Amino acid sequence: MSYAKFYLPLRGKLYSLEPPRIMGIINVTPDSFSDGGEAYEPEAALRRAEKLVEEGADFLDIGAVSTRPGASEVPEEEELRRLLPALKLIRKAFPTVPLSIDTYRGSVARIALEEGADFINDISGGAMDPTLWEVVAHYKVPYILMHIQGTPQTMQKNPTYTNLIQEIWSYFVDKLNALRRMNIEDVIIDPGFGFGKLVSHNYQLFRALSLFRRLERPILVGISRKSMLWRPLNATPQTVLPAMCALHWEALRQRVSILRVHDVAAARQVLSLFEIWNSFGLG
Repeated sequence: MSYAKFYLPLRGKLYSLEPPRIMGIINVTPDSFSDGGEAYEPEAALRRAEKLVEEGADFLDIGAVSTRPGASEVPEEEELRRLLPALKLIRKAFPTVPLSIDTYRGSVARIALEEGADFINDISGGAMDPTLWEVVAHYKVPYILMHIQGTPQTMQKNPTYTNLIQEIWSYFVDKLNALRRMNIEDVIIDPGFGFGKLVSHNYQLFRALSLFRRLERPILVGISRKSMLWRPLNATPQTVLPAMCALHWEALRQRVSILRVHDVAAARQVLSLFEIWNSFGLG
């Protein structure tokens, strides 16, 4: 199976997304839904980065604000207090690993990029801080554009759609056009699983992933430990690794470019086996 030829300008070179890449998650928060703040302190974040890189992460995504449903808003000063020490340690330890910053604030993005971050992962699609797009345009870095309905505080309070796929498609078309007008072209799209979507919405969207390839942008899938997995299985975020691997295989089959995960070793096995599968002409 051949993949779309997508490249990202990262760390002074064009970084191929063929084969698909794995993005490891580092939450420098005390209240993450998935890991209970295990990487909250800078040294713990560095140890987590070391583990993820050793397991085969291509990128690291560092976030200092929990965006779980109902999460409280964190002041900018607190976000920076959490983020910067961890970012500096990880950047020094891994000078060649591309680092993404999970933030919706333009001021935080600007400071993080000055400290060595490489691209921005924005859950809000530019809606929560219009200055963020100006920062991305100024620094000419790749940008992850996610779909969300509402905000983390409101998004799971009865999310509704008339036509789920059409509405998300239109959202991306409108946002991509607006980004293009700002000369922001290196855009990755993230359908936003769990962000303003019921479990049924998530699976309807997952089945339609390949349709979004028509937008001619790399697709990122972030389902790691989310409730679309553990809620229907009556499980917990920490006990759904087999189910998550199954959906990662399906995401690869639909030719996504990036898997954003907590469990890098498992995702690396899925990706490696998927490549072997395709090398035998079984795709």
